[in-house]
Amino acid sequence: MKNQDTLSPLFRSDSEAEPKKKNKLLLFGLIFLGVSLSLLVIALIVLFTVDLEDAPQDPFQRALYLQERHPFADCHNDLPWFYKTTFGGKVELYDISKKQSLSHTDLVRLKEGRSGIVFWSVYVACGNNSVSQTLEQIDIVYKMVSAWPDKLQLVTSSDEIFKAFKNKKIVSLIGMEGGHSIGSSIGALRMFYKLGARYMTLTHNCNTAWAEAAINNGDFPEVVGLTDLGREIVLEMNKLGMLVDISHVSERTMRDVLNVTKAPVIFSHSNSKAMWSHPRNAPDDVLMSLKKNGGVIHVTFVPEFLASGTTNVTTVVDHVDHIKSLIGVEHIGVGPDYDGISNLPVGLEDVSKYPIFTAELIRRGYTDSEIIKIIGGNTIRVLTKVEQVAKELSKTMKQI
Repeated sequence: MKNQDTLSPLFRSDSEAEPKKKNKLLLFGLIFLGVSLSLLVIALIVLFTVDLEDAPQDPFQRALYLQERHPFADCHNDLPWFYKTTFGGKVELYDISKKQSLSHTDLVRLKEGRSGIVFWSVYVACGNNSVSQTLEQIDIVYKMVSAWPDKLQLVTSSDEIFKAFKNKKIVSLIGMEGGHSIGSSIGALRMFYKLGARYMTLTHNCNTAWAEAAINNGDFPEVVGLTDLGREIVLEMNKLGMLVDISHVSERTMRDVLNVTKAPVIFSHSNSKAMWSHPRNAPDDVLMSLKKNGGVIHVTFVPEFLASGTTNVTTVVDHVDHIKSLIGVEHIGVGPDYDGISNLPVGLEDVSKYPIFTAELIRRGYTDSEIIKIIGGNTIRVLTKVEQVAKELSKTMKQI
């Protein structure tokens, strides 16, 4: 009689046949998973890739086409401040579902402008009670989203952005404009993050006790660059996954931040100082450091930061051209500052004009892939990277 090792499978024991069955099931499972993931990747590529053959050639129509398929990110909009100063924070008194004339922003014009993403600034003036007032500003954003849930969706992570955009919602994020909003408290910073704040400008037009501003209006502490507490705050923002915003800060603070940060940083609304010498703009050496850092400067429409005299979309894109020539399109975004200023460049008077900016890029020969990066791709990239860095740092950094 043959030994058991030479028996046909029909006569082998169940204990020998079982491992082979399990191996086959595991193999089939892995193949199924691989095919499913491949189909998902293909679906996402199809969903978010421009079909160039169908894209219109007219610059304005092509701008609309691109923005309908790739989210246009406005990194700085002050509508919550408008609500506070004009209507005491009561959103029910000013219906932005209708076209309005008092503000630069409403839902009708955001749709006309093919808006995709808006960082709502929760700015408060420098001075006393900044922490509580910032909480009230965040409450305004929550009330806006609650009042118009069919149009606005509050998100707190990069992976939520495309889901909301696909559902035709205006992706809403929160940006804090000024380190005075945390009252020098790292605990307050953490709580603001939990409430949804995803960037903080380190100063406004006033020094904090830990960071020097580009413009120090009023009786505020004399500070040089970033203090030790300022460095701790930057590192805590890195650990949280909150974008560090160096608009409004002095050049010394810009350089200090870029030396200490472990994650990419942003300018939420600034321009090139080489193009127009204003303390709110970024000098070329800082922009070169920003490139090494992987960060993004969001060009702004504020006329005082663009040039003297009359400004328009060509003035804005002149700044884009310079920054592109210096550090590349991978580090450029858009932060107009609607509802935070009174005057705007001719032709860019409200949020419906976003495509005017995009069309000017097209006229100047920017490729579709370059434009997609500038109008939102770079902003999403840097937010994603900051989140990744936060995950890494949470394993190694001690809590402050």
